[in-house]
Amino acid sequence: MVMQPVLEICAVDDFTLWPVGEYESYGYLVLNGDLTPAEVGTAVMRIANCNDFEPEEEHGRCPSDPLGAFLHGLLTMPDLFAAGGFRVIDSATGTVYVEPGCCNGLETWRDWLEVLDGTGCSYFGHDPSSAAERVGDSVRLTLDAYAKDGSPVIELPVDQVRTLVSGAQQDLRNFLGLASTWAEQHLPAHAAAVTAALARAMDLGPAQ
Repeated sequence: MVMQPVLEICAVDDFTLWPVGEYESYGYLVLNGDLTPAEVGTAVMRIANCNDFEPEEEHGRCPSDPLGAFLHGLLTMPDLFAAGGFRVIDSATGTVYVEPGCCNGLETWRDWLEVLDGTGCSYFGHDPSSAAERVGDSVRLTLDAYAKDGSPVIELPVDQVRTLVSGAQQDLRNFLGLASTWAEQHLPAHAAAVTAALARAMDLGPAQ
């Protein structure tokens, strides 16, 4: 069983602010420390695009240059969003047991800790409506809790899920390390701010 942090990718038409890789809209990019520079560029583009809207007035006037304007929301908004989440897949069979749905974000990955140590249940967006529920010493994973014709379901030991969550969190940290180096090369004037914003967008703050 594998748990992967995934970022939902959507097209940004005629994007030329920095190099990006080839991608399909509404597919997923797995975030880890093995991405190519072009893939990192794609991920940074997508996370910035998720937050590319006019912030409140107190966050400052939007810059007039294309790069500054595109990064403005990412660099100034207090609450950031990164479409995606943690996907759980059986690497042997290809069966998916959790897939982040619409409106779910990587910044909510701590919901998994609530499943393990808190409320015991969490949902990860909709279409599909994937769910994780603590059941005694196990965690039940359901791909689509509202599917009319059934859904892939599996129960895993709590300790195994805890290990999976820890590994996915480390993948995010490894990606952030790559993104920091990438930003120094491609966005030198904004590198520190972009890296800090990406950390907030993935909830990788000092509290961890």
